[in-house]
Amino acid sequence: MLEIIEDTLIDSIKLLPFLFVTYLIMEYIEHKTSKTAKETIKKSGKFGPLIGSLLGAFPQCGFSVAATNLYAARVITLGTLISVYLSTSDEMIPIFISEGASIVTLFKILGIKIAIGMVAGFVIDLVLRLRKKDEEDERIIDLCEKEHCHCEHGIFKSALKHTVNIFFFVLIITFVINIIIHFIGEDAIGNFVRSNAILGPILGGVIGLIPNCASSVILTQLYLENVIPAATMIAGLLVGAGAGLIVLFKMNKGIKENLKITGLLYAIGVISGIIIQLIGINF
Repeated sequence: MLEIIEDTLIDSIKLLPFLFVTYLIMEYIEHKTSKTAKETIKKSGKFGPLIGSLLGAFPQCGFSVAATNLYAARVITLGTLISVYLSTSDEMIPIFISEGASIVTLFKILGIKIAIGMVAGFVIDLVLRLRKKDEEDERIIDLCEKEHCHCEHGIFKSALKHTVNIFFFVLIITFVINIIIHFIGEDAIGNFVRSNAILGPILGGVIGLIPNCASSVILTQLYLENVIPAATMIAGLLVGAGAGLIVLFKMNKGIKENLKITGLLYAIGVISGIIIQLIGINF
């Protein structure tokens, strides 16, 4: 239990800088910028999937958390959010390096994830614009009204309050997930994937849905040990968004929308994995 608590604290504390900086930016946008400036920020979202897919590739799930908060405030588009989720690497890069795996292989995998995230993000935004659904989705939500905070006390205090609130929420959820993984066991999860190789990408995607760094650790280790093919690992890593999904269900209004976003993320990851497997790509 002590180890579970320690892992939970480490996983959650790593998110604190990302949370605070994100909320600080959001508070500044909401309270200090003009209407024209806000419109400029929203219009720049056309290039969001490009930037999002590149930032998401960094070995830290904090970017997915930051992107989720920005999407909940409608500062970035859905396409940008999905691009960040798909390219998020979490613990893959540190494990590759620590295991002495091929750097060339690492960059190939990152390149595939970035490319898929970028393409998917642009396509999603294009479809939304064509359907004119973005008219009601591109407004910046007033965080003060949503969270009933005392924003008149300054953006730093307000940002700190939001950070503390979401931190404890992530802390509790992560603790529960770590307990479940502890009793099930990473080996049991690995054996389950190993015994169902034909359904690799589908099962990899299921593991990727675990809103915790454990999913990327399991998938990467199984791949490096030649237990699962690259297609299964990539499918799971594409679906895996770190703590992003936890924050999405906490901060974004509308359970149906959140479920649709999760389903879209899963579908893109699994379909991409199946295509990679059919093409025969391996590293």
